[in-house]
Amino acid sequence: MSLKFNNLKSDIPAGIVVFLVAVPLCLGIAAVSGVPPFSGLIAGFIGGIIVGLLSGSKLGVSGPAAGLAVIVYDSIDELKDSISNGVENVDFFPEAFKMFLLAVVLAGVFQIILGFLKGGIIGYYFPSSVIKGMLTGIGLTIFLKELPHVLGYDKDIEGDFSFFQVDGENTFSVILNAFGNPDLGATIIAVVGLLILILWEQNFIRKHYIFNIIQGPLVAIIAGVSLVIAFQGGRFEMIAEHLVNVPVANSSSEFISFFNFPDFSSLNNVLIWKTAVVIAIVASLETLLCVEATDKLDPEKNVTPTNQELKAQGVGNIISGLIGGIPITQVIVRSSANIQSGGKSKLSAVFHGFMILGFVGFIPQLLNLIPRASLAAILLIVGYKLAKPSTFKQMWNAGMNQFLPFIITILLILFKDLLWGVSIGLVVAIFEILYINYKKPYHIDVNDKDYHIELAEEVSFLNKARILETLNQIPDGSKVVIDSTKSTYIHPDVNEIIDDFITHATFSDIFVEIKK
Repeated sequence: MSLKFNNLKSDIPAGIVVFLVAVPLCLGIAAVSGVPPFSGLIAGFIGGIIVGLLSGSKLGVSGPAAGLAVIVYDSIDELKDSISNGVENVDFFPEAFKMFLLAVVLAGVFQIILGFLKGGIIGYYFPSSVIKGMLTGIGLTIFLKELPHVLGYDKDIEGDFSFFQVDGENTFSVILNAFGNPDLGATIIAVVGLLILILWEQNFIRKHYIFNIIQGPLVAIIAGVSLVIAFQGGRFEMIAEHLVNVPVANSSSEFISFFNFPDFSSLNNVLIWKTAVVIAIVASLETLLCVEATDKLDPEKNVTPTNQELKAQGVGNIISGLIGGIPITQVIVRSSANIQSGGKSKLSAVFHGFMILGFVGFIPQLLNLIPRASLAAILLIVGYKLAKPSTFKQMWNAGMNQFLPFIITILLILFKDLLWGVSIGLVVAIFEILYINYKKPYHIDVNDKDYHIELAEEVSFLNKARILETLNQIPDGSKVVIDSTKSTYIHPDVNEIIDDFITHATFSDIFVEIKK
């Protein structure tokens, strides 16, 4: 998919909004991963520029993912242990991090291979109920995680989506703490931002041409920065904790020092290869899930070529690892922000990547004026739109076989993480399918002791239990017609059950007629 410039009036404002949302998330995910802040920013601009240019997704946005943070942290910790040999009071992080970067490069190679092997088809095996549960679960998580930031309670790291915190707090206790000790300045900024965002959604605003070009989130950020400047020296002055905190280089040499490079001498280390495989599998799965979810959110319902996406992600991870970035995946938070901000093509994702690189490289001081409360207001709206109450109603009305995997996916994403939620949601959906197959392998008409059993079009081994149970309940002296005239396939195990029943019938005074 080539880069198109015919939607600049939509893509540029959307790219700006995604950029504003992405920067604190890149920094937060880096912090949770236990790596330098700049490593998250590298993954951000590589995900935007490189993956954006190579991807076939019109609206997907890539960057560092919260779902990989624990893997990154644990992998570096494991690598530190492997090279320390019991030596204490020595910082082995630089060496371990460079070894980890090599694993990121190798993971990218594995993803490219997976793309050529057409592994992208995996994403299509996740049912809609699970994908909708994933979107809703992420939306609820974003909403709950951003509430404290709206109130100026910024002790929670941006980008940490885990429910249970290492300090003993959890998502709900942090919200209670925030309401118990709000920062009035930050709260005012967030409320102003929310009012602007809600106002921008109204029809009487949207019908004016100028308000379709200038997006509400951008106005909310400008208003927030203006209030930060206005509050300086007063009772509502914003402290550094309440603002975006991008690393600032005082010289070009210091800026270059922010980059790290992989240790290729560790290629013979088995732990590196194991880490690379884990990253490749998890990053690919998370990407494919987000691709499916993004395509569902897309107003035009475009279908992303998943094998091309895996190759693009692979190239992105190779380059990210080569210059000191953490692993990249397509991410739903940024993708949904892109869609909700009116993005029309991949240009918005690419533009956001160039903005991260440009601002971080040349004017990081300007970014550090942005209040986190304004960003929280934007993400609060994003979270609400992903987890609308109408979605719960829709899934409930669709029946329990749709609602159960949907709600289980949500709960596990909220209280565990995305991959757990999607995996268990998928298992529940599969059991629902098995149960439906168990219940409906045939249609039966009963008239006194006359049984007419019409088998389904396809009767698999999954139907064995139900058919065996029904045949065993037929009383002696009955007449049974087993009609398979409409069946195109009957599993040999089912044929064996029917043959055994015919044998049993000769001893039980049961007349059996087989129609084929």
